[in-house]
Amino acid sequence: MERPPSLPLPLDALPEALRRFASPEAPTPAKMMAAKGMVPVKGGDLVIVLAQLAADADAKVAEAASGTLDGLPPAVLLPACAAPLPASVLDELAERFRQRDEVLEPIIQNPALADGTLAHIARYCSERMSELIAVNQQRLLGAPDVIEALYKNKHTRMSTADRLIELCARHGVELKGIPAFQAHVEAISGQLIPEPTDEPLPTDTMFAEVLAESSDEDAVDIDAVEGTETLKEKFKPLSFRIREMTSSEKIRLALVGDAAARSLLVRDPNKQVSYAAISSPSMGDSEAAAIAHSKEVSEDIIRYVGNRKEWTRSYEVKRALCFNPKCPIGISLRFLGHLRPNDLKALSRSRGVPNPLKTAAKQRLDKKAPGG
Repeated sequence: MERPPSLPLPLDALPEALRRFASPEAPTPAKMMAAKGMVPVKGGDLVIVLAQLAADADAKVAEAASGTLDGLPPAVLLPACAAPLPASVLDELAERFRQRDEVLEPIIQNPALADGTLAHIARYCSERMSELIAVNQQRLLGAPDVIEALYKNKHTRMSTADRLIELCARHGVELKGIPAFQAHVEAISGQLIPEPTDEPLPTDTMFAEVLAESSDEDAVDIDAVEGTETLKEKFKPLSFRIREMTSSEKIRLALVGDAAARSLLVRDPNKQVSYAAISSPSMGDSEAAAIAHSKEVSEDIIRYVGNRKEWTRSYEVKRALCFNPKCPIGISLRFLGHLRPNDLKALSRSRGVPNPLKTAAKQRLDKKAPGG
């Protein structure tokens, strides 16, 4: 879903009464007067002129207009944001005032707002603004990208995410941008979905606290030689809290959480949860390498790693898969030809891998030997 065209707008897209002030072809002195707010236009028209000139090719005009726009008093700016402004102007205002909820509120409620802009707001806005967006179910059903953006926004309450997934399932809307959408639908099937509330529910607070506790550091230390795993002490409280979460909470955490959360969720005994973690768009190469080493993840997760071409370009991932006893032998054999002689030698003597793989490693090593 695309956002509206960037400013400045072409002349014919501007109200006729404003063209003499906001036209790119207008004389510089006239544009400068307008940029300083010294022209006979008010309210929404003034905001249109200032937004247009803030994108003017003349840097001095653009700077003056930007400063005037930023400094507009709320009594002028807020009613203007509720007026039927051009979609491109509303898009600019939403980006310019993205940290000011009092400005975003009338923009979100403005019928002239483009769906692409609403989706952009939904991706980063505060909890209060996400609740405001989420209650307009009729608009959301016509713009699934907005629902996806709310789901991926860490500030969106967990109960609201459940409610949005249930809304989509009830109306036959599939969220293709959420890899684990069907898993989330199944996880909340038959559950009583709470109605919107003024204050977050205790489960919402808990989910937000877990998000805050995770970090982008690896939660698990991997010994590449021995293949042993130890959970870092500082992440043990996080692992305990994740165990107490519902399946739908874990599935969403796999998407919006950080590396620490994913490294724990990928080991979850619930296949839907572990798959949500491994298939998360945020899963990085270093995380995949750590998982390829792991003996705590399921065979299905190891198979998923082995079939992702972008991950198996890494020698470390291929090596880890070959040495992992949970790796399906068909995948291990596929990567055997990529191993270096010293790794082939170690693999042929390993006690932790299937005998057919050890035999194949020894045969390949013998072929590489002089005279082999």
